[in-house]
Amino acid sequence: MKETYYQNVQLPSGQVHVYAGPELFASLDYKVFEMANNNLQIPNQVYMSYTPDVHVGIGTCIGTTAVWNASDGFVSPSIVGSDIGCGMRVQLTSLHKDDLKEVKLRRKLVRAIEKHLPVEEHARGHFSDIRLEHVVKKGLHGLPKKYIPDAYTPRKATSLTHVESSRFDFDEDVLDIFPEMVWHRAHRQLGTLGGGNHFVEIQAIEIAEENREIAEAWGLYDGQVVIMIHSGSRAWGGAVSQYCGTDIAKMMRQEGIGTADPKLLYAPLSHPLGQTYVNLMYSALNYAVVNRHLIAYAVREAGKDIFGPKFELRTLYDLMHNYAWEEQMDERSYFVHRKGATRALPAGHPDNPEAYRATGHPALIPGSMGTSSYIMVGSPEGKANHYSICHGAGRIRSRNATKQLVSVEEVAAAMRVGTEDEIVVNQRSMESLVDESPQAYKDVDQIIESVVGAGLARVVAKCRPLAAVKGK
Repeated sequence: MKETYYQNVQLPSGQVHVYAGPELFASLDYKVFEMANNNLQIPNQVYMSYTPDVHVGIGTCIGTTAVWNASDGFVSPSIVGSDIGCGMRVQLTSLHKDDLKEVKLRRKLVRAIEKHLPVEEHARGHFSDIRLEHVVKKGLHGLPKKYIPDAYTPRKATSLTHVESSRFDFDEDVLDIFPEMVWHRAHRQLGTLGGGNHFVEIQAIEIAEENREIAEAWGLYDGQVVIMIHSGSRAWGGAVSQYCGTDIAKMMRQEGIGTADPKLLYAPLSHPLGQTYVNLMYSALNYAVVNRHLIAYAVREAGKDIFGPKFELRTLYDLMHNYAWEEQMDERSYFVHRKGATRALPAGHPDNPEAYRATGHPALIPGSMGTSSYIMVGSPEGKANHYSICHGAGRIRSRNATKQLVSVEEVAAAMRVGTEDEIVVNQRSMESLVDESPQAYKDVDQIIESVVGAGLARVVAKCRPLAAVKGK
């Protein structure tokens, strides 16, 4: 572990391990450590850390890993986040970046994606023939076969195998907590993108020479066009957070427990409310992975419209960065929370999917709009941080502050508007992009440098944006 990229910060309530380079560490707001001190007051916690993209959230910072022993642990909706199961997916195409050299063609592809993928705020999904009950109970295995087109060709099939988990099992009786209204809204939103920083981005790959062997084993090549997807559990995850959060907050008041932050919610894993939340959280993880899969399905249909019936998308990987679950390490069971943190397992780790057992699985790290994203692989040294790395660039200012400080002209320059290299976006005006502009985020290259410098993971490929579809 290189000390340049790691700090063990002693706070009144315990230690927080910070993985960040000197410049990033120096820029951290005091509120980040105030939140850490509150988080460390939850009983029985055995480990807490921040990734270099850490920034203030509600109750807990985004960029947090928090760990308990499974035997006497706690679960915290605040250290999972309201968008349960939010995460990343990368789909591989057979296109080369030269195939999308013309700005007009990139615009045409973006319009085709909008045709198949609802991006309006209150848009209805195109999947009324999918039963929501099957999705939340069975994950990807609850989808009709027509939505998993590669299932008929097992040697090429990646939809069900190249994912962090295709199905989370849980006590299904907890689903009775939700009224019909929640089911109806969540069903309408299935296969929709959502707003904020959620996106579909068309990117071109540059292989990191030192890890070319891994890249080629994954089916990556220089100039390859890939589709990166960022979305979560939409209304279903929101309902889990709302209903369980209300009950847990009430329990905490009745039992006189809590910290200086009333928005930091937690319950013992052994408590009925803790168990209810864990079970419902797993249902939201099922929803989230299906939602990203259906977004990819919509992009596949759009690709066929533009490039013909032979256009296909192969799943590289799908993973989460807002969740909590049980993990094994050194023959002990831990209950690990990640909020804005990505699990990055090295080669040989038994939790890797079979396809990635020999290499470690792809860890998918988005940049900010207009900047590069990264595909990484975990290192054995990552064990020190429970194999957690960053989840993106991390905000440095709020949406409102960004709108006040960043001009439309600066955003247009970042998106290279008017040039042959323009990053085509589906928004009708630059004004609508300001709050998600690169200027709202940390430098993703510094984030990646910290992760690599700390020995947590290695870069396999850099992904440069060609076009993006965002919610409206």
